[in-house]
Amino acid sequence: MALSMCFVGAAIADTGGLRITIRGSDGPVAGATVKISSPSSLISKTATTAADGTVRVTGLDPATNYTVEISATGYNDFSASNVAVVSGKDLSLGYALGGGGDSGNGAINLDAIMVTGSGLAAIDTTSAVVGTTLTLDMTESLPTARSYQSYLQLVPGVKPSVGGNPASKSGVNYSDIGGAVGSSTDNLYYIDGVNVTDPSTGTFGSNLNSEIIQEMQVLTGGIPAEYAGGQGLISKVITKSGSNEWHGSVNYYLQNDRLVSKNKHLDDSSFSTYDTAVTLGGPIIKDKLWFFASYQRVNREEDVVDPVTQDVMRTVKQDSDRSFGKLTWQLTDRDRLTATFFNDPLDRSGSLDPTVPNNRDLTRKQGGNNYKFEYSHDWDNLGLDVYVNKHESELSQFAASNDPFNNVAFHNGLDGASNTDINRGGTGSNLITNRDSKEFGASLDYLLSTNWGDHTFKAGFLKGEGTYEEQTVYPAGPRYTSISAGDSGTTVGQYMGQGGYAWRGPRAISSTDISRLMAATGLSQDDLLAKTFTDTTGNPYDQVNVYRILQSENEGLAYTVKSKQTSFYLQDSWTLDKFSANVGARAERTEFVNSAGTSIHKFDWNISPRISLAYDINGDGRSKVWAYYGRYYDPIRADMADFAGAVTGPTYDEQINIDGQWYTFRQRGPGDAAIAPNIKTPYTDELMLGYATNFGQDYAFSVTLTKRETKDIMEDYDLGLYSDPDGVGADSQAPEGSYFYLPYSYFGYADNPGTNYVLGTLKGGKREYKGLEVTLQKVKSNNWQGMMSLTLNDAHGNTNSDGNADYQGDWIALDPRAPNAWGPQPGNIKRQFKAFATYYWDFGLELSGVFNWNSGTLFSRTWLTSSRHLPMMDDPYEYEGVTDTWLTAGSVGSEESPSYSTLDVRAKYTKELPVGKMEVFLDIFNILNRQSTTRVQDLVAGDGIYNFGEAVEWVEPRRAYLGVRYSF
Repeated sequence: MALSMCFVGAAIADTGGLRITIRGSDGPVAGATVKISSPSSLISKTATTAADGTVRVTGLDPATNYTVEISATGYNDFSASNVAVVSGKDLSLGYALGGGGDSGNGAINLDAIMVTGSGLAAIDTTSAVVGTTLTLDMTESLPTARSYQSYLQLVPGVKPSVGGNPASKSGVNYSDIGGAVGSSTDNLYYIDGVNVTDPSTGTFGSNLNSEIIQEMQVLTGGIPAEYAGGQGLISKVITKSGSNEWHGSVNYYLQNDRLVSKNKHLDDSSFSTYDTAVTLGGPIIKDKLWFFASYQRVNREEDVVDPVTQDVMRTVKQDSDRSFGKLTWQLTDRDRLTATFFNDPLDRSGSLDPTVPNNRDLTRKQGGNNYKFEYSHDWDNLGLDVYVNKHESELSQFAASNDPFNNVAFHNGLDGASNTDINRGGTGSNLITNRDSKEFGASLDYLLSTNWGDHTFKAGFLKGEGTYEEQTVYPAGPRYTSISAGDSGTTVGQYMGQGGYAWRGPRAISSTDISRLMAATGLSQDDLLAKTFTDTTGNPYDQVNVYRILQSENEGLAYTVKSKQTSFYLQDSWTLDKFSANVGARAERTEFVNSAGTSIHKFDWNISPRISLAYDINGDGRSKVWAYYGRYYDPIRADMADFAGAVTGPTYDEQINIDGQWYTFRQRGPGDAAIAPNIKTPYTDELMLGYATNFGQDYAFSVTLTKRETKDIMEDYDLGLYSDPDGVGADSQAPEGSYFYLPYSYFGYADNPGTNYVLGTLKGGKREYKGLEVTLQKVKSNNWQGMMSLTLNDAHGNTNSDGNADYQGDWIALDPRAPNAWGPQPGNIKRQFKAFATYYWDFGLELSGVFNWNSGTLFSRTWLTSSRHLPMMDDPYEYEGVTDTWLTAGSVGSEESPSYSTLDVRAKYTKELPVGKMEVFLDIFNILNRQSTTRVQDLVAGDGIYNFGEAVEWVEPRRAYLGVRYSF
């Protein structure tokens, strides 16, 4: 084997590399010594250029303050500062010799010419990964909400999200539950390699002080085999470490109602917030052992205003404490040990949602501890990384009122029914949950250079376990869903909406329950639908009894279920001349363990191919075209294990009131659900094409085309509707042999398993996404930096399902194969434009702005049942042998909220002091004070506060945020 490129160091976890080319007037400069070092890293590396003038150095800690020092025989020594290294990338830099004059001793000066930029603008011409690297210098210069979740909004194609869990590309951005928009469960969140994704909900599970972030990478496509997930975005936060010098900071930020413009839609409410933090880092033993620590406290008090009366309903107080500590021990030049701890306890006294009346208020307690230990070793061309981590997170809610729960629906007097009329009593339940996870992993990186190119082989193993612990208490007894006293005499059929009978307020029984109701009451279908609701005995607030749910056994008993994951990956990044290929595969397997400790299902091994090809157009590391194909299997969350594995928890009886008697028609809890033996894991296939290039030293431009398809979507099925050999089409059941009928064998059974529901693969369910993304970035130079992006996309599908939370599988009218189910994907935003920029003056002043525009969010015309916003339905008619209330044509994804834009600005002044520096900040969010509509009412009957099509959420009024920081 003959070396074609000299390389030094093996890549280890969360490190990056540089590909450096040195050329003179006569061609490549061989034998030049290159030293790379940073005050933010415990290690420096030295290498010598090969015959072609190139050297590759890997295993470098992410930082933007590297110095590259070059020594070449016959030339003066030269150094370049502020070189950036990005984790997971090998950025190309070039230096050219020549043009220098005689220095007086016969040597020629080495003139530095950045061929591919300062680092952040440089293109990794060997990679097809699509993502954005956000450095501390970048985020600190921009008006943001001071959280890694808010930084996601800077990334091209990421959709708006008030809660910090945004969708990206094909990620689901809508839930039937509450008609929620802007909360995706498809993302993965990492902090220093700790997976802090909530194992139950798939949302972020930890917070931290944003000032300790060294680098944040957000990957949105072209994901290589070393990463799980990919349907949503992958957020990777790498925190600061100590250094040989002492560094620290103290800051204080504040905001209150005096710094906010008048609200045009709701009466102004009083609030105040402060955010203060301290950081300290330095050497315990110079060049050997460093530490870094941080503590942050965030406090907020806010009045919640009734949207109808404009009166102050309550004052909500929230306190959050965030601690962080890291030890970095460079045992030898080749061995490193890192220990990390962080936590984020939070207490909140109530809900900030103005549609939640005081009687339905909830207090919240959340947060927990996180631990990680990591060891790495470097054998020149081989790197080893071993880690173990644990994530703890509580998320509990407690009712502010222990009055009995009663949801009341109105037909007579529908238009006059208020939110308070509908929502009677307290929430009726206290929920205590813990969502913990732990993980062990190891990876190897091997660098090999031959006459046939350079290879970077990566292999890894991961063993993880997510647990979900729940305790639910009904402090006031059964929870009721009723009709108003004025609707006494309503028939069961009218309650189900037959004949276009309209309602305002939630209902708990639908036509899908008919067969169970018949079995429980002994009535025929005609007799059942003709029965009237008139009984008020024992009903809270003297309304008419329809439905209630109660804990009949093991009341308030806690239980724990588990989800275990095992995965392996192997990939090879191969570069030969101008061509680079990354070929890899990831194998993943999930196992569910029920609350009795018994394994209830092991999914098949899933193999995810990930293949990319990149071509360096001119061979100078400045531009590339590339293609990518990959399959991403959806990480299966612990809520699936909860649904099918809660065998020791409470038993819940669902009851209907007929002629003054309560009949149990369904029992939930133990035995509620099973997992189909042949269930498949949901996956997304991605095909991408792209082009990227550098302009000058500091500009990067890219165009990306993306096509995605999501299939094998998971849902829970009611086999009584889909698989009963005696089913009849007249009562929303699929007759045997009909189009919608799914025999027991479809799920892998010979007979009915005897559970209410079965988790299976949603027949015919599919989502499609096509997108174009254009990005232009200018890295910091000549006193300014900035980026702009345009995203265009089209998303269609026949399901919003994301696990067992939706009604598909429980109602044939909502089946993906049903008429009018296919349509534009609710929650999608077709067009987005983003831009941000910062200008720096030499006397310490900085001005910056962030602009966001989107074309509006697609939504369906819906009605409300059991907290679900379902697309509008027609009167019953027969289709493919089933008579049901099929979806109304054009109801799915047919509406679009108005477009809107925001402009936020920041002014920052820095004053250098004899020791350290002082910084003063002023952020003004929504400086143009355009309080535009961001969401409209999708319920055709309204909700007692807002009518269909009326605005329900707006951009917040113009508000200022003040801050000061001292650092040294």
